[in-house]
Formats: sequence, structure tokens, C-alpha cells
Amino acid sequence: DGIPNLRLATDPRTDVVRKFYDEAPFPGYPPRDTLATLRARAERSRFAQLLDRAIAPDARIAEVGCGTGQMSLHLARADRVIVAADLARASLSLGAAAARRYGVESVHFVETDLHRPGLRAAAFDVVYSAGVLHHTADPAAAFASLVPLARPGGYVIVGVYNAFARIPARIRRTVARASGFTVIPCDPVLRERRHDPVRREAWLRDQYQHPEEHSHTLAEVQRWFAENDLEFFRAYPSSVF
Repeated sequence: DGIPNLRLATDPRTDVVRKFYDEAPFPGYPPRDTLATLRARAERSRFAQLLDRAIAPDARIAEVGCGTGQMSLHLARADRVIVAADLARASLSLGAAAARRYGVESVHFVETDLHRPGLRAAAFDVVYSAGVLHHTADPAAAFASLVPLARPGGYVIVGVYNAFARIPARIRRTVARASGFTVIPCDPVLRERRHDPVRREAWLRDQYQHPEEHSHTLAEVQRWFAENDLEFFRAYPSSVF
């Protein structure tokens, strides 16, 4: 599939997560998806809109933990060059196949472990990692491994589960597990995907059956930035926690 392998030997807990995503890549692509529909879907997110507008049109971007590469493909505009890295080859294969269908040549998919990324230090204007650190055994150490990839004056952007905002999901997960996953209350994504069983199953696994999950407060994430000599700018959405 032409995806370079830069992944070194990983620890057992990381290998469990890699196997989890190799068995069910997340998120999947809807049938008959196009670049236009992917970007229209992304544009429904205010965060995705703001991120795209904030990044320079000629930026070099590393998305570490890209999954199936949908954010990388969304950001692949103008003269940006993007390295989309993940430890799950099945996810990368879906992303690379989508890039070929869409005719996107500026996203380069690589297989690697974020603890030892195998990417050039200080090579990127933006290092982006969302929905990833909270699925590692040591999120603070995982964050520290991302920092050297950013050039001086560059940006490190991370997205993690908020300890308080995650409470409803934890309640749903408790009910789901107690019922053998026959009852999952108040999940709008599952309702939306009721006629798309493959993507529905991927969401179910990611949200309710993940083998490694943590959640964090804003103060904790700010401490990660301080410990790595980075200036913290802001959180989105704004939070007092």
C-alpha cells in the first residue's frame, strides 16, 4: 500500500491499542464519500473551521494519531504539506485509499508509534494530535514526545477527553456494559448511524469498548505545556476546569 513503516517496538499496552484499531479502523468513511462531502461534514464542526482558518496556507503539519486521516484530508488545502502518522496500518490504509480517490497528493501517510515518532525534529509548523493522548498508557509522556516535532515558534495542538465533559459518556458506558451492549441510552451518533452498521460498530467500539482510556482537566493539560516549556494559548471550547 506504499505506507512507510517508521514504527519501532512498542510496549504491550500500546500493542493492545494498535490491535484494537487494526481490527476496526476509526472513523470509517461513508459509502460514496467524496472530498467535498468529507469537507462539508468537517465544516459542521466549529473547531474544524477555526483550525483550518488558523493554519497558514503553506504550513507543514504533522497529525500524530491521524486514524483514518480525515482531518488531514480536510486540512489539505493550498500549499500545505501534511504527514499523517498512526500506529494502526489498517487505519492508514483507509486514509491512503481515500486520498487516492480524492486526488489529494499533499498528505503522506506513515506508520509509527507516537512515543518514538520517527519524524524529523523541529520540522513542522503545526503538530496536531486529537483523540489520541487519552488512549495511551502515559498521556503526559506521550505529549512530551510530540513537542520536539514542532519548530521554534510552531504550535502544538492536542485534543483530549475532558474529565467533566466525559461524565455522561462514562454513565452510558456503564449502562451499555451492564446490558451486554443491548442498551446504550442517549447516544445521537449511534442513532445517526443506525443504517450504517460498519460505522456504527466502529463508534460503539471506540466509545464503549476501548481498552485504554483516560480523561483530563484543563489544569492538567496546562501543566503538560509548562513542563515542556511551551506557552499555553487557549482551550476550545473555553473551560474553567
